[in-house]
Amino acid sequence: MKVKNTLIWLLLLIALAFWLASYLGMGRPELSKAPALDESDLPTELHPAVKEKKDELIALAAERDIEMVITDDFRSVEEQNKLYEKGRGAPGNIVTHVKGGESFHNFGLAFDYAIRNKGGEVIWDINYDGNGNDKSDWFEVAAIAKDIGFEWGGDWVRFKDYPHLEMTFGLTINDLLRGERPEEA
Repeated sequence: MKVKNTLIWLLLLIALAFWLASYLGMGRPELSKAPALDESDLPTELHPAVKEKKDELIALAAERDIEMVITDDFRSVEEQNKLYEKGRGAPGNIVTHVKGGESFHNFGLAFDYAIRNKGGEVIWDINYDGNGNDKSDWFEVAAIAKDIGFEWGGDWVRFKDYPHLEMTFGLTINDLLRGERPEEA
């Protein structure tokens, strides 16, 4: 009986370890099969379609009396790696679970936003209702963004990334690492 209980506990611990590795984004098989990243093949700014939709989103939010602020858009591999180190080797809280080359920011397909309150401060308060319509400005922006084609990090199951918006054009990070890119037009 003691051996059986020990075996059951061991299996539970192994299952927990696999779940935890998956939850933290470790052991991503799609990335382990990806070729080495050639940084010279990466864009240096937002994709034109993403930029156009970003500008449209800002205008649509303004029509609802919401001033959104873009806090980050294209990010180099080096910048991504510095963010990844936060809460690990560098001071601060963990803000990302992906290293350089594993983020849609690195391919010009993502940006982050915040809200400017009526006092002029840039805030990350997802409950703030500056336009006074009993709806969170943050969630209003997210809803508009999704209506015009963005995917929102607040919908993610594992790691809620409320400031994050991206357009993947149906591509995965692995596709992008293999050199696939969305069309410019």
